[in-house]
Amino acid sequence: MKTMITLLFSALCVATVSAQTDEKDNAMLNNGINFLDIPYVAHTLEVTDGEEELIINCDEVDCTTFVEYTLAMTLSPTEDGQVAEGDFATNLQKIRYRDGKINGYPSRLHYIADWVNNGVRNGFLEDVTTAYSPYTQKVSLSYMSSHPELYKQLSKSPENVAKMKEIEKSLNGQEFHYIPKDKLPFNGLPWIKNGDIIAITTNTPGLDVAHMGIAFYVNGKLSLLHASSKEKKVVVSKVALGQMLQNNDNWTGIRVLRMKK
Repeated sequence: MKTMITLLFSALCVATVSAQTDEKDNAMLNNGINFLDIPYVAHTLEVTDGEEELIINCDEVDCTTFVEYTLAMTLSPTEDGQVAEGDFATNLQKIRYRDGKINGYPSRLHYIADWVNNGVRNGFLEDVTTAYSPYTQKVSLSYMSSHPELYKQLSKSPENVAKMKEIEKSLNGQEFHYIPKDKLPFNGLPWIKNGDIIAITTNTPGLDVAHMGIAFYVNGKLSLLHASSKEKKVVVSKVALGQMLQNNDNWTGIRVLRMKK
């Protein structure tokens, strides 16, 4: 199947990398910081009614697309500080779609459990929580197939709903390591590094992860660089990540992922 690309805005995605922190060699963090104040907009990938396409829109992000664009930028080689548009698109497709192949709406990695598995399997992500945390949960997914009315491509497609149900079934029962929120100090943990990807786990029935961002230590506190639906833009959290977790009854802890160089 031919890959379609809808490029809505790419200037930021191929912009010159600028080191805005003390960690000048931490490309993941610095690329993420370049998105500060970019507007939060939901459903930016749902702009077509037909065939699934690779959407690139760095002018508007949600929590997941912010992480995806940052990761794709960091994985792409640079020349004179510039990221080639083709390399960026290729890496984004590998991140967003199962084994990098676009084959309809269900081939997009909607669940973070699937998203992480894909990144680990294809060698560009490491699930560092597995090595450091003894606490585990089992995947139990059903949200998308149970709420098709919430998704444009599911609401009128029983075929897509059936495929999503099969994907959920294939993931259910898998075990993943996480850090319960009462085990995460406000100053973080020594093995959680600036630039790590943070996936916030949830007790919402049928979901595994409710939010994503990038780890950023500020004044000794582990904070979150993320696209905030509340503040309607990309921000650095004003309180420690541990406090954010404590403030939300639906958030249960975090998974920590790291880009493999």
